[in-house]
Amino acid sequence: MRILSASSALPPNYYPQQVLLDAFTLHWGERLGRLDVLNKLHNATGVDGRYLAMPIGAYLDMKNWGEFNDVWIREAQTLGEQALSCALQKAGLTPKDLGAIYFVSVTGIASPSIDALLVNRMGLNPNIKRNPIFGLGCVAGAAGIARAADYVRGYPDQVAALVSVELCSLTLQPDDLSVANLISAGLFGDGAGAVLVAGKDVTPPKTTSPVGPEILATRSTLYPNTQRVMGWDISEKGFHIVLSREVPEVAKQNLGRDVDVFLKDQGLTRADLKSFVLHTGGPRVLEATAAALDLPDEALKASWDCLRRTGNLSSASVLFVLEEVMANRRPAPGTLGLLAAMGPGFCSELVLLKW
Repeated sequence: MRILSASSALPPNYYPQQVLLDAFTLHWGERLGRLDVLNKLHNATGVDGRYLAMPIGAYLDMKNWGEFNDVWIREAQTLGEQALSCALQKAGLTPKDLGAIYFVSVTGIASPSIDALLVNRMGLNPNIKRNPIFGLGCVAGAAGIARAADYVRGYPDQVAALVSVELCSLTLQPDDLSVANLISAGLFGDGAGAVLVAGKDVTPPKTTSPVGPEILATRSTLYPNTQRVMGWDISEKGFHIVLSREVPEVAKQNLGRDVDVFLKDQGLTRADLKSFVLHTGGPRVLEATAAALDLPDEALKASWDCLRRTGNLSSASVLFVLEEVMANRRPAPGTLGLLAAMGPGFCSELVLLKW
């Protein structure tokens, strides 16, 4: 099994962090009380700016969650098509070459699901096996790669696509002054990613883009009774974020153990890993991840850089980091690496790579 390509897509509306902070200050101002709290939370995110599904002025014109979800359905198709088309082009494949498609998101819903709409929109194989997945949140990028690997393990002559679209700005609650919502307002952005995974019997077409790493093994781990660490409360107003201050501590307490057990089952140790593709999370999550795995700052530089450029893109984040590593920080051939993310459940998803 091998990753053939990874690509990303971003909406056209980019705003520096200060512009967004000024807009939130204007909107929440008198109701918030202490504006220094909002400033502190936004300045602590490590984000330079973010891309939004709509122009910033359009958000206050929306009347209800149904209107926001209609925008999600429309923009998810556009960004999903852009990301998947680019991934196919990099791999030298056509839309008809895909045997399966996995679509992940936690910021909107649709039926038919976005993957079905992409079949029509892009002319994908009408016999393609569709696998829409909702609710995994930040972990879904890594989980989607793992599920695509499961598929091509069973169908080694086929290629599976993962498409992630997260439009986090469409879930923001304009009247929620909780710390969780204020953090979300400063951290999360919009974007899409796509990854192609090929079975062992697929001969990658010759292209100018080098193929990605082999997938050697995957591991899923759910932590019992941690469902309130991260997720959504869903009401008639849409998605209300659940974001516990315990997230970094849960990562710190569990991730190192998960990785050690996973590697031991492969006859490896942490010392064998030299490359890391990790979900961006946020500054405290990245710091907790580095502490859990005893990593130097340089090991997670790709994740820090992606966080700074686009913010946290939920499930798409780890795909952006993968694309960055494949394009600009490619390890030497034979290097073993780890792709990982954590998310609602609370859970971790690990993918062992060989470059």
